[in-house]
This record gives sequence, C-alpha cells and structure tokens, in this order.
Amino acid sequence: MSGVNKVILVGRLGNDPEIRYTQQGVGVTNFNIATSENWIDKGGQKQERTEWHRIVVWGKMAETCSQYLAKGRQVFVEGRLQTRQWDDKDGGKRYTTEVVAATVQFLDKGAGAGATDRAMGSDIPAMPESTPPDMSADEDIPF
Repeated sequence: MSGVNKVILVGRLGNDPEIRYTQQGVGVTNFNIATSENWIDKGGQKQERTEWHRIVVWGKMAETCSQYLAKGRQVFVEGRLQTRQWDDKDGGKRYTTEVVAATVQFLDKGAGAGATDRAMGSDIPAMPESTPPDMSADEDIPF
C-alpha cells in the first residue's frame, strides 16, 4: 500500500536562510518558518499557537532562496516530510523532521523582492524526490 506525503505551508521566515554545499557542489538551504492559528477559548479569550517548521531546499532553488529570502518574508512552501537520523559527538542518536521543499514561492515584497518573485513562480525546477543520488549518507549534514 502506498501513501501520500505532501505538506503545504504558508508562513514567515524566523531566520535568514543558511546555504551549504555538498562535496559535489549541490546547494542546500535551510530556514524555519512559523505558522500560527488563532481561536477564542471557552472563556472568550483570544488564543494563538505558533508552530515552527524546518524547511530544506536543494539545488538551484536553494541558491535563489538563500539570495533573496530573509527573516520576516512570507513564503508558500510545498514539499514532503522527511525524518533524518545521525549520531551526535557523544554517540547519541539524534533525529529531526523537516519539510523537503518541491516549491517555494515568495508571497510578499520584503527585502530582495521584485523581479525574483516572478522568477520563483511556476518556472521553478522540480526538486528531487529524495536526497540527491550523488550525496552519500556520510555527507548528511545535521543542520
């Protein structure tokens, strides 16, 4: 039986993106986005809950995100959930769950906006369905 692994988020960056490169020169950018939900509790008080989501972007789109996104920008992200495991310096097992982006669209006119917002639309190349084949497990960067 197969399943569906699809995530769609609209949120604001909580930090500037960080780009790194694999040994093969493939760009990988990480950033966090916040999504919030609001409701009125039984006592009539307004409540808010914010969730933070770790986003990973590969390839050319990683370079574009690193160049034009900044803390506070609003983005649309579509991708899939992935959980990674690695050993920390003390030999303990560490885990992180992140969204591997297939699409990133800039939604507001923040720093670096303009013509690049149009470029980030439907012309974005598809992101790999999994970790690039030229990246070995030993290179997996726990960030």
